[in-house]
Amino acid sequence: MTADPVTLCFFLRDSGPGQEVLLGHKRTGFGRGKVVGVGGHVEPGETVLAATCREVLEEVNVTVAPEDLLPAGTVDFVFPARPEWNMFCTVFLTRRWLGEPSESDEITPAWHPADQLPTALMWADAEHWLPALLSGRRTDVTVVLAADNENVASVRYADWPADVPSSSFPNAAVRGGE
Repeated sequence: MTADPVTLCFFLRDSGPGQEVLLGHKRTGFGRGKVVGVGGHVEPGETVLAATCREVLEEVNVTVAPEDLLPAGTVDFVFPARPEWNMFCTVFLTRRWLGEPSESDEITPAWHPADQLPTALMWADAEHWLPALLSGRRTDVTVVLAADNENVASVRYADWPADVPSSSFPNAAVRGGE
């Protein structure tokens, strides 16, 4: 079974003592009740960049330009007990957008200190990869979930070569449904 292509975008801003990240309380659908990143499915024929921009607008009512998305890595979510839930996620960071993030039918956004993520309210895998990507590590991660589809069975990392600029991110042009 092929993993569904999805995207996540983490908004970053400087704040007094440090950096903040925009997360959202998921109001509907997959992950309802959890604190999540902004993002969603890549539609057939859509690039991950276009999908990220579309999902950001739909979920938090702001506009982000493709050139303002910094490739951070990928996360391959593997659910052995529910393979239909498998997802291949392209992760972006951004520091530039137009508008003020606001609530939608799907997400209630809120800023959090990047060094104090609300991991108890997030998917269990987030603590294994999100702090690293937010702090600048560029890596491809494989997360295998346990049989309960909540806890993490294993995590593997494949860091990007240091001499590869993030602008040459290999998955930026991948189209959904391929």
